[in-house]
Amino acid sequence: MNLTFAPPFALAAAAAAAAAPRVLVRASPRFLPLRSVAWGTAPTRRRAAIAAPAVATPSITRPPSPSLAAAACRGPPTMLSAAAGAGAKVGNSMMDVSKKGEFVRKASSFRDWVRADGSTRFAPAAGRYILYVSMACPWAHRTLITRALKGLESAIATVVVHPHMGEDGWHFVDAKGEAGDDSGRCEPEPLFGLKNVSQLYRKAKPDYDGRFTVPVLWCTQESTIVNNESSEIIQMLNSEFNEVAAKPNVELLPKDRADSILELAQSFYNNVNNGVYRCGFATTQEAYDKAFGELFGELDRLNEHLSTRRFMAGRELSLADVRLFPTLARFDAVYVQHFKCNKKQIKEYEHLHGFVRDMYQQSGVGETVDIGHIKRHYCTSHPTINKYGIIPNGPDLTDYFTAAVHRTGLTG
Repeated sequence: MNLTFAPPFALAAAAAAAAAPRVLVRASPRFLPLRSVAWGTAPTRRRAAIAAPAVATPSITRPPSPSLAAAACRGPPTMLSAAAGAGAKVGNSMMDVSKKGEFVRKASSFRDWVRADGSTRFAPAAGRYILYVSMACPWAHRTLITRALKGLESAIATVVVHPHMGEDGWHFVDAKGEAGDDSGRCEPEPLFGLKNVSQLYRKAKPDYDGRFTVPVLWCTQESTIVNNESSEIIQMLNSEFNEVAAKPNVELLPKDRADSILELAQSFYNNVNNGVYRCGFATTQEAYDKAFGELFGELDRLNEHLSTRRFMAGRELSLADVRLFPTLARFDAVYVQHFKCNKKQIKEYEHLHGFVRDMYQQSGVGETVDIGHIKRHYCTSHPTINKYGIIPNGPDLTDYFTAAVHRTGLTG
């Protein structure tokens, strides 16, 4: 083990900085789309009943890289491992940077499945499961979109964490209306009165030594985490909860095309979904340049791909679209400036921007987009990138999501 010791004056300066009061700057709601600030109508805000815990197609132009299979979508990068001990701080994303200065995402840890056929101990049932999410996190956003498209709002409750992630990771509010939750979506943790997501993980497994990420699919009957891998949770929401879904006929992963759709979604994971983080968390110019080039090369290809197709896999919306949209929806608002992804904005891509508007205007999807939470999270949770936590007032997103869409004629 290599240990580096800082000189006394450096330690003193670090201690003084740690003791200084932190300033949380409120974002101006001036330029936020109306639908991104409110959770929608009263019926949309209804929570599913929470059960008490028991004791116990077409391919894209560029073929997918073989290395992507081992790098399936992970939770948010801004969490550390618990391996350092129960008292360790967990909010520093730089721990996931390699010696070459490249951001490397860690694997998710809980990988059980809810199955309608009874093949696992987790059976689908209304009120049995809770989704712990962040409105800011693109990985959690996937689960909210799928939940809305399938009409599972009354069957699966959600608990929204505060958008600011500090040294203790994602945290729950103490009461509704806590500062920083401009849209009023956050609420206290309802089952155990927990303060942090890390405590939820240790409720499931006291000796847990992984990462404290969202989304988390929690089973109240078994009092444990079922799964914390977003790409798997959305598959479960799509196929295993049809008996309690308001829209059971919505099929986002048809069996006859499942492999091609998942391969398509995986093809843009490393360069786009993870690519913005590879740009933002790079610590060497070489790592940044590589990620930057791959990101915009992939965006160019996706724009061309969508020039003849309404959705990624053709005429019908699929899980490939659910996995692409959250990254694109955050791009102009935060990734351009915060992660230095500034070659072009999504609004400069005719077909990508049309796709974003089309997705946002699908029933229930717009209500899952909260630009206020998104900007607050990124701008206040990464001090190595934005030291003072200042939240930009722009960009002006008026009509960005809601302008008319003319993509229904695409037959791809």
